[in-house]
Order: sequence, then C-alpha cells, then structure tokens
Amino acid sequence: MTSTDAAMEGRKAAELLEHTRNAVDPHIRAAVETLPGAMRRVAMYHFGWQNADGTPASGQAGKAIRPALVLAAARALGGDPETAMRAAVAVELAHNFTLLHDDVIDEDATRRHRPTAWAVFGVPDAVITGDAMLALALRLLADDPHPASPHASARLAACVIELCAGQQADCALEERGPEDVTLDECVAMAMAKTGALLGCACALGALYSGAGEREVRAMDGFGREAGLAFQLIDDLIGIWGDTDRTGKPAGADLTAHKKSLPVVAALTSGTPAADELAALYRGAMNTQEEVRTAADAIDRAGGRDWAQTSAADRMARAVHHLSVAVPGTEAAGDLLALAEFVTRRTH
Repeated sequence: MTSTDAAMEGRKAAELLEHTRNAVDPHIRAAVETLPGAMRRVAMYHFGWQNADGTPASGQAGKAIRPALVLAAARALGGDPETAMRAAVAVELAHNFTLLHDDVIDEDATRRHRPTAWAVFGVPDAVITGDAMLALALRLLADDPHPASPHASARLAACVIELCAGQQADCALEERGPEDVTLDECVAMAMAKTGALLGCACALGALYSGAGEREVRAMDGFGREAGLAFQLIDDLIGIWGDTDRTGKPAGADLTAHKKSLPVVAALTSGTPAADELAALYRGAMNTQEEVRTAADAIDRAGGRDWAQTSAADRMARAVHHLSVAVPGTEAAGDLLALAEFVTRRTH
C-alpha cells in the first residue's frame, strides 16, 4: 500500500468511526440513563458526558472501533446495519465494562485525558457500574426482537467469559518473575483479552446480516486476528506513545511492570539487553530515567521490531479470514479500512 493509499484508508476509517460514534452514542446514552442514580452518574462520567459534579461535559467517549466493526460486518454481508444497532451498542457497553474494571485492576489514574472513574468515585462504585454496563449489554440483546438476538446474546456472554479468563491470565503473569513468562502464553492471553471481543463484534454483525455459520466463523477469525494486531500496537503505544495523544503518562506500562507483548518478546530474546530489562523489571522502575532505559532495552532486544512485524502478520491473517466471508473487496472496504486503522494508529 502506498502512502497515498494509506492516507485515504485512514480518512475513510476516521469518517466511519465518527459516523458510528454519532449513530451509537444516543442509544448508549439512552441505555445508561436507565441505570439507578449513583451508577448512572459514574457511567455518564466514564463516557465523558458529565463532569464529576454531574454538570454536562463534552469529552471523548472512545474511538467506537467495536460498534463500527459490528455495523461494517453486517453491511459487508448484505445486511441492513440499522437492524444491528442494538448489537453494536451492546458490544460497546461490554467493552466499557472491561475498561472500568481494567482501570481498577491496573490502578490507572487517567483515561481519555482525565481521572478514571475509580479515582473519582472510588473502587466499589466503578466496579459495580461496570457490572451494570455488562448487564445492560445483555439485556439489550435479550429484548431485541431480531431473530439473531438469542445467538448474539449467547455469543457475547461466551466472549465475556473468555476475555475475563484473558484478564485473569494477565494478572497471573504480572505475579511471575520476568524470566518465567513465555511468549506463546502471552500471545494466547492477548488473543483472549482483546481479540475475542473484536471477533465477537464482527461475528454479531454477520449474525444480524443473516449469514451462515461459515461466514460467521470467518468474520470472528477476522476480528480476532485484527484484535491481536490492535493489542500489539496498543502495547507499543503503552511504551512509546505520546502522552498528549494517549492521555496517559509516558511509559505507564513499564512503570506498572506490565508484561506486554513487546516486553515479553524482548525478555525471551536471549540477548544482553534482555538481561538488562529483566533486572529493571525486578526493581522499582519509578523514575523516568529507568523507564527510558527499559524502553531502550526492549528496542535493542528486538521487542519493538517483533511487535511491529507480528502486527503486520496478524493483519495478513485477518484479511485472509475476511476473504472467506466476503470475497469481493468492494463489499469489504469498510472492514479493510478499519483493519488498516488498527495497525497505523498512534494513540
């Protein structure tokens, strides 16, 4: 792909995401407003619609990648995206359930350029609101008269169990020493934690289009592989991302001693830089100098190059799955644009 082609795909993805956000936000807000008072306040703050004191705000509610995949998948397989709107909203609510819980687990103090919900309202309210968001997601599908809704509800529930297993595996990895984690188990964890929900989003879009099991499986495979590419890029941003663009402190993943994919690739490289990185991971790593040294060690050990190469490989696998479900490139255009956005984003 030339730089001109990439720029065009980037603009197409940005327009698609903006259109999706404008379409799904009113439905998400309507669902959130059915929550009891305290939970509603936390959720409205989390989505950027209110300040901590309850006054209106105009913050960013996220990129809307997952609902965009639902609607684009339905469209690519000949369905009407409007009929899949509840599924798109349900996936976004489920995603935000994970964000509320992840921020608590990781003790992240900022998200989207302002304090996280738990930092403002406390851990109990943030966790309970996350639980309520997941219940809202499943209720939306259960109440949907569309014939695909029972299958969609079951699939989303199974996906949430899988991503919770991925989160649990992630937490378990953090408790182990830097030399005790393999790259294969780290990849499997990331596929469950991130790939599963993107795969589910694409599968739900396929279900709502009336597609057969073969196409649904292929769309799930497309989303899973794109999701792993997404996680690889996200991990790179967590180390080398621009704070002004990410809304998080530089090197936050390193300060937290997260065993992200580039880190584990570096730790298992068998290089002198891997030994340096392992020594840093056994220490406090509180200073910016230590964070910079760790990032440099990951780079020298090949972790950065491995993650970038692996992201491209996963996207190639994703495109193969997509070609099984949607043979025509024109019909798959929106999904390809979103996939391209995943691997070229910087925040």
